[in-house]
Amino acid sequence: MNAMAQEQGHVVEPSTLLKVWAALVVLTGLLVAASLVSPALAVAAMLTLTPLKAGLVFYYFMHLKHEGPLLRGMVLAALTVLVVFIGMMFLDLAFR
Repeated sequence: MNAMAQEQGHVVEPSTLLKVWAALVVLTGLLVAASLVSPALAVAAMLTLTPLKAGLVFYYFMHLKHEGPLLRGMVLAALTVLVVFIGMMFLDLAFR
């Protein structure tokens, strides 16, 4: 790989970034709509849509799409531990 290609990095098409941005806006609108319906639906929507939004940001805007399997695995492991701890917190709150 020559120095120019290495310096330039990964180029993502503007149309792809606009599509991802539009998806993030739509998902945010769904979260707002769910919060207006009921608190229980808002929590369920947050627990399902927010990781999806985070995944889009990681994959496209933070260029995880172009990284190797080791870094992807480490990010997945960290997010899995986070989800487990949040789940444990909800279990603790549910049985008080």
